Amino acid sequence: MRNRDGIEIRGPEIADAERVATEDAVEFVAMLVRRFGPARERLLSRRRETQERLRAGALPDFFPETADVREGSWSVAPSPADLTDRRVEITGPVERKMMINALNSGARVFMADFEDALSPPWSNVVAGQINCMDAVRRSLEYTSPEGKRYALGERLATLVVRPRGWHLDEKHVLVDGRPAPASLCDFGFYFYHNARELLARGSGPYFYLPKLEHHLEARLWNEVFEAAQRALGLPQGSVRATVLVETILAAFQMHEILHELREHAAGLNAGRWDYLFSIIKNFRHRPEFVLPDRPQLTMTVPFMRAYTELLVQTCHRRGAHAIGGMAAFIPSRKDAEVNATAFARVREDKGREARDGYDGAWVAHPDLVPLVADVFGEVLGDRPNQKERQRDDVRVTGRELLDVRVPGGKVSDAGVRGDVSVALQYLAAWLGGSGAVGINNLMEDAATAEIARSQLWQWVRHRVRTDDGWEVTLGRVRSVLAEETERLRTTQPDSTRLETAATLLDQLVSAEEFPEFLTLQAYQRLE
Repeated sequence: MRNRDGIEIRGPEIADAERVATEDAVEFVAMLVRRFGPARERLLSRRRETQERLRAGALPDFFPETADVREGSWSVAPSPADLTDRRVEITGPVERKMMINALNSGARVFMADFEDALSPPWSNVVAGQINCMDAVRRSLEYTSPEGKRYALGERLATLVVRPRGWHLDEKHVLVDGRPAPASLCDFGFYFYHNARELLARGSGPYFYLPKLEHHLEARLWNEVFEAAQRALGLPQGSVRATVLVETILAAFQMHEILHELREHAAGLNAGRWDYLFSIIKNFRHRPEFVLPDRPQLTMTVPFMRAYTELLVQTCHRRGAHAIGGMAAFIPSRKDAEVNATAFARVREDKGREARDGYDGAWVAHPDLVPLVADVFGEVLGDRPNQKERQRDDVRVTGRELLDVRVPGGKVSDAGVRGDVSVALQYLAAWLGGSGAVGINNLMEDAATAEIARSQLWQWVRHRVRTDDGWEVTLGRVRSVLAEETERLRTTQPDSTRLETAATLLDQLVSAEEFPEFLTLQAYQRLE
């Protein structure tokens, strides 16, 4: 489809795509792209400049020039009624059956994920938008190949949408000959088709904002919200956004991010997996930032405690919700012992977050909703949240955020093999159109795959030795990759895709210059 005003949709023909890419909706997205695309490019250039400073030895710190924001007395806008109690939130891809199950799960909020849980061939992007439109209108239903029917119940979770990050393009939508920012496509289509309908139903257009690295990136989102609301004649403040603090750079700017969005801010979320990836990526050339095996990077290690406690204190000082991390366990249908052990760990993890002052937390599977709701209920009682807990006892310095030493931390052969296996399986699934993948009873998405491949790159570059004495060399990683590829070949329906994933993982680990995001590399292989 080519629009006379320089807008082109290059995706393949897809049933019902005209419901999403209507002439008016496409023009609305194009307006956002033309108005805000140049500012987005400048912010991405700023990211590259920051990377150069970090590589030259600089370390992030709290900005002296924004001290008045951190020290000032101000609050974000009060939360709307359906975002006041967020004690358990479920996340998942914008796939029809999974959305129905998530919305019916009993969670207070469902985050429909166009980002880390989405593999973005054009068919998935369009289907996700259609599914969201149907969910908003309560007409979403699905019949399985076996004839089982799924439909929405009476009580649904509040819908919140996570668009893709500022760094990603949507190659199927061209505006004036250039790929549109994927973030503005995801936001624009969803907002145009659903904002009025949501407000008429007593809710609103709510969003999760991923991977911000600077408060000016939050300012740009705020400007997008203001322009979108004006364009559709909606009240300012209709949009509400929760920001995922999932980069080490954003951890130093939590007050500033909330301040930029304060009319539209709904809270901050501790995006733990991308946060770890961000630490590896930003300090990849420095040996003191080498991290041990991923299972040892728990929320109780000192630098993660500093980050999560600072987030609660910041949010509650500003009247915003503090949302905890992901419980990624997928219950087994066969092994009750595995479930009992995992449920105990989830209860311990979420209990700590609730006692620390968090107002809610994420789960990846409906079976965890009652458990986490119960854990937060024990602390909250009849209260919808605990914003009144100011956590004035918290004192977090920049040094504590950056001191990534893990007591007893080590790199093991099992850790290397685990990273290879998770990254390989995830990439194979992603190339096949699945962005959220169950691996070893855990829901893995792009964030965990990013940790896996970046750890491998880091360990090879710093010639790390495992706990039994062998050096993590590129040759050793390639040997493990070959073994894992062969092992998985019998379980993979498409061996060609597995081979492509293995080649891509090899390129990510062996690259002389660290590839910024694996999704940027993999996206070029999708239609």
